[in-house]
Amino acid sequence: MVHDEAANAHGAEDDPRNAGIFCYVNGAIVPRREATVSIYDSGFMLGDGIWEGLRLHHGVWAFLDDHLDRLLEASLALDLDIGMTRTALAEALDATARANGMHDGVHARLMVTRGIKSRPFQHPALSRSGPTVAIIMEHSRPSLPRPLRLFTVAQHRGLPLTQDPKLNSHSKLNCIRAGIQAEKAGADEALMLDPFGFVNTTNSCNLFVVRKGELWTSTGDYCLNGITRRKIIELARAGDVPVFERNFSLLEAYGADEVFLTGTFGGLTTVGEIDGRRIGAPDRHPMTDRLSRLYAAHIEAYCRARSGGNGA
Repeated sequence: MVHDEAANAHGAEDDPRNAGIFCYVNGAIVPRREATVSIYDSGFMLGDGIWEGLRLHHGVWAFLDDHLDRLLEASLALDLDIGMTRTALAEALDATARANGMHDGVHARLMVTRGIKSRPFQHPALSRSGPTVAIIMEHSRPSLPRPLRLFTVAQHRGLPLTQDPKLNSHSKLNCIRAGIQAEKAGADEALMLDPFGFVNTTNSCNLFVVRKGELWTSTGDYCLNGITRRKIIELARAGDVPVFERNFSLLEAYGADEVFLTGTFGGLTTVGEIDGRRIGAPDRHPMTDRLSRLYAAHIEAYCRARSGGNGA
């Protein structure tokens, strides 16, 4: 496989405004160049933290409650006291958007770590000054020059007994290693299998295949159960599309009519190749296009309902 144009599930248009953005760090909104954390921070030192990615659409944070639910559930699982209520977290997002004059086409990364450690070792009791709460917010619109190329990698999504893949944690080394393997193979993203060899997800997004009018995705047992993933399943079922959360093999993925990824940033992202095998017709993705339209309409309706019905 040979790259002609760079592509990935988080490809975005360049926006010069991002050089001058303001970021949120522990209650203060500061210029990007001043948005720093200590090298003793447990997130920097050990990946001890959690995060959420959100989209600002017509002045509304799309599916905000879903994202905050997931963040707070993760904080309970890790015994990480965020130190802020969900209302305060939402207000921090809004305040950062106002400081940046942002209204639409915006992506935010809300991050929480266990805070600054007293000594550079892993025991959580050494995190005595925290938590650290930070928000990066950028003008960011998806840009996909062509369908993605996936490569199946040796790294897999593991069992919950090791590191539960359902946690949106700062510890992403497993996925980074997968991404490196895919890049070395000339692909855009890594296709990762579950511990039993079934198709699971990519290094950054959930994955769906379309076969004979049916929509398949993994069981969800070994991957982050994405919010966009759930919305697509719900929208497809409401539209009388048969949906199956099931085990399926690479053989079945290779023979799919369509393959697409889902994620907060890109919505639905078309896949054109897996391991050098072309998926379906090059320029025809009827199910992906249909679900993309349904998802866009769903976001519009959600945001109108939460902005007084005027879309502003």
